[in-house]
Amino acid sequence: MTILVTGGAGYIGSHMVNLLLDRGEKAVVLDNLTTGFRWAVPRGASLLVGDFGDRDFVAGILTRHDIEAVIHFAAKIVVPDSVADPLGYYENNTAKARALLQTVVEHKVKHFIFSSTAAVYGEPKTTPVRETDETSPINPYGRSKLMVEWMLQDTAYAHPLTYVALRYFNVAGADPQGRAGQSTPNATHLIKVAVQAALGMRKGMDVFGVDYPTPDGSCVRDYIHVTDLARAHMDALAHLRAGGASQICNVGYCKGYSVLEVIDTVKRVSGVDFEVRIVGRRPGDPARIVASNDRVRALGWKPEHDDLETIVRQALAWEKGLPAKMAAV
Repeated sequence: MTILVTGGAGYIGSHMVNLLLDRGEKAVVLDNLTTGFRWAVPRGASLLVGDFGDRDFVAGILTRHDIEAVIHFAAKIVVPDSVADPLGYYENNTAKARALLQTVVEHKVKHFIFSSTAAVYGEPKTTPVRETDETSPINPYGRSKLMVEWMLQDTAYAHPLTYVALRYFNVAGADPQGRAGQSTPNATHLIKVAVQAALGMRKGMDVFGVDYPTPDGSCVRDYIHVTDLARAHMDALAHLRAGGASQICNVGYCKGYSVLEVIDTVKRVSGVDFEVRIVGRRPGDPARIVASNDRVRALGWKPEHDDLETIVRQALAWEKGLPAKMAAV
């Protein structure tokens, strides 16, 4: 049996494919290479270039490769972009996910693991936020993902499909073995941006607001190492294979760091004091969001890279080596 990974040439997806192969699984990657990279797909996995919303194309994959489960990463993910282009986000993240789900059901795929987001919570009323807390997203990105969660719940009720939706918090870091990392040139991830500033790839960086109701006024987020996140997907797959019920799980460390704390850590680890500019808030940014992770721990998941300095150090090492990787393609 084979696992289909949509978006498997991207940041998180490529880590997932490496882990699947490490565990002796067969993996097929579906990616349109808009933000992913052909070279990021490891040897041993098949890469099929196409759109996950193309039902005929996906049907052919499911038929030819005896797909047991789909791990669905492919999505647009930039919150400010979603505010500027809501219909584009609803088309890509929601409408195409509906097409994918219909194809999966018609071909009797057993399991579905969905890349959801902490953005479904909006401005949480409690910290840490639990999966049973109110979902009230404040941007189109979060809404586009929440709609897919609703579709999964209804689909699993009507058809023999089980799923786990993993609500990611802020993903960061790189593969400890140096095989994969955040490679998108204009990525908006905070640690990526700060590391690029430290390496002189950017002329400093902006902090979007220091007037939030947090200890230092900047936004607080729960930063999770990308390898720990990939392992959560493996634990979710094992849970479903063992007959476990469908569920929704946060994936985070149950602790948060402010934007300014992250920047200070990057400066300390890199030894570079780069320029930091304070600018106005971005639309759609909540002040604080930190995960409760009891549910994902119940699947057998345990953090192995829960250290901000380690995350920054590995992100810095990846960024230093990235130009050579890109030039070699």
